[in-house]
Amino acid sequence: MPTMPFTKITTKHQVTIPRNVFDELKLNIGDQVGVVAVKGSVVMTPHRLVPKYPVARLSEKEQKTLVIAKQKIKAIQDDMINSTGLTREEAAVAAKVGLIGADQQWWWLEEWQEGEREAELDIKAGRVSGPFETAEELLAHLHKQPV
Repeated sequence: MPTMPFTKITTKHQVTIPRNVFDELKLNIGDQVGVVAVKGSVVMTPHRLVPKYPVARLSEKEQKTLVIAKQKIKAIQDDMINSTGLTREEAAVAAKVGLIGADQQWWWLEEWQEGEREAELDIKAGRVSGPFETAEELLAHLHKQPV
């Protein structure tokens, strides 16, 4: 068993967590710990309101790109028809920070959003088909449609 570091209790009942324990638990100044007495021992447990995830480091250019990407993503979510999709650079930065899924970048790109806007306009204008009861019924309908 490793040697246990000792610490003093101050007049305000405060204790200092030894550096090696602090580092091992990846604590930060201002973190909260739960404190309980268990069989004559004091047990301190880090309390995390949300899990800690590594933070992506962004260059100054990426930070500016992220601001634009956030605005575009919000616009798409609020009003797809009157919004503009992301550039590949904006999508990459948004994915880097977890704003959008890395495997879903394609959906947010302008070239994909063009089709999404067209589909939304078709739906609003009533240019829809179906519903169909079977796949065969759908295929029959598609074969009757002019291309």
